[in-house]
Amino acid sequence: MALGEFTSWFDLPLSPVYYSADHQAWRETLRRFVDTEVAPFVDEWEEAGHFPREMYRKAAAIGLLQLGYPEEYGGIPVADPFMAVVTALEQARAGGGGMYASLNSHTIGLPPVLALGSDALKQRVIPPVIAGEKIAALAVTEPGGGSDVANLKTTARRDGDHYVVNGGKIFITSGIRADFYTVAVLSLIHI
Repeated sequence: MALGEFTSWFDLPLSPVYYSADHQAWRETLRRFVDTEVAPFVDEWEEAGHFPREMYRKAAAIGLLQLGYPEEYGGIPVADPFMAVVTALEQARAGGGGMYASLNSHTIGLPPVLALGSDALKQRVIPPVIAGEKIAALAVTEPGGGSDVANLKTTARRDGDHYVVNGGKIFITSGIRADFYTVAVLSLIHI
């Protein structure tokens, strides 16, 4: 394509050096999703500060929420960074950064569960989140302290078979609507 014909970075063909037919197929699937389910409404959603919860189920229906998660939880394991590039580019086409941050909040809320959670916790949390039935969020930022995990003030202490969390968190992406929260705390187990 000559520079004079250039219309958008989003319309450039995928380079066969890095991208396969699978990347192209995913791009087309995601493009249809963005064009029909997001683009017509994104300005309205951004202005309102929220979008319909049903979007999580719709995103899961095309495989968006499952990317990068193990099959045993209903995921689609992907170790291909170019699939992530295609995903980011196609999501960016319609704008709506806040909408996509919330729709993808599981990508920051679930990794600690996947890495450190018990098998029972993983089975309870991961499948419904990546199926779009539940929403996961990560709570790190604290009033007056920002996201400095080395200086957390929120604490957790064991009380029988559960923990008592004391402190506050702010600026939690999907915080108002999440069903599961991964919360960064200072553990009082050894203090």
